[in-house]
Amino acid sequence: MMRKVKLPKIQKWNKYFTAGLIMTVIALLLAVVGLFWTPYGTTDMSAAERFHAPSLMHPFGTDNFGRDILSRVMKGMGTTIFISTLVVAGSGGAGILIGALTGYFGGILDEAIMRVTDAINGFPSILLALVVISVMGGGRQNLIISLAIVFTPSFVRIVRSEFIRLRDADYIMRARLMGVGRARILFIHILPNIFSTFWVSVMIGFNNAILAESGMSYLGVGVKPPDASLGNMLSDAQGYLMTAPWYALAPGLAIVWVVLGFSLLSEGIRRNG
Repeated sequence: MMRKVKLPKIQKWNKYFTAGLIMTVIALLLAVVGLFWTPYGTTDMSAAERFHAPSLMHPFGTDNFGRDILSRVMKGMGTTIFISTLVVAGSGGAGILIGALTGYFGGILDEAIMRVTDAINGFPSILLALVVISVMGGGRQNLIISLAIVFTPSFVRIVRSEFIRLRDADYIMRARLMGVGRARILFIHILPNIFSTFWVSVMIGFNNAILAESGMSYLGVGVKPPDASLGNMLSDAQGYLMTAPWYALAPGLAIVWVVLGFSLLSEGIRRNG
């Protein structure tokens, strides 16, 4: 008999969930719109409009090439969120599969994989991602793969601990006695009941992926100019902090907005969980 699935409860609205949901929806809307439309072309340059302060024509001002910063922030937010989504999807999917198998069956394979995850977690994530991407080479695709590799161990440990907690539960023991197959027990009986915990981890994973992607692009090994990314916009703006502070302020606040939104959303889900 399968136990009733526990999904994240959203009927108990609280200030954290509400604020996080509003901020996240606004960020996602800007990102989606930015993929198809921006007020100006993100690569349109104009020497006559270099370093224009924020105005009605350019609400976030212009950069050192006369490009509209609002347009580039919209495009960059879409790029950052898209890459972070792929990173979390890849690392989360791998984490579910590996964590479910190791947590349920245990044994030598479990010990070996846990030692590998401990070794990976022993390095700072950005440093390890830099090592991986230096071996694989730069580019957007390799950035996604390297960050997914770095973030997989955290999901593995969370899923594994939940499967260890539930594998000897009464309803699982009854399912075994009834002859239910292992695959069905893993992915039909146990997996749905870890979603409330796993969902919070996904929100936190988005935060980490956004910060990591921005950091890698800032260091020049992520999204390459002229493509817009919040990280490479910050990198380009660092030389103009005194003469054009709005150049760095816009992408910086965009990163803070997205990260804070997902943080509040995860906290709201945790408090309702």
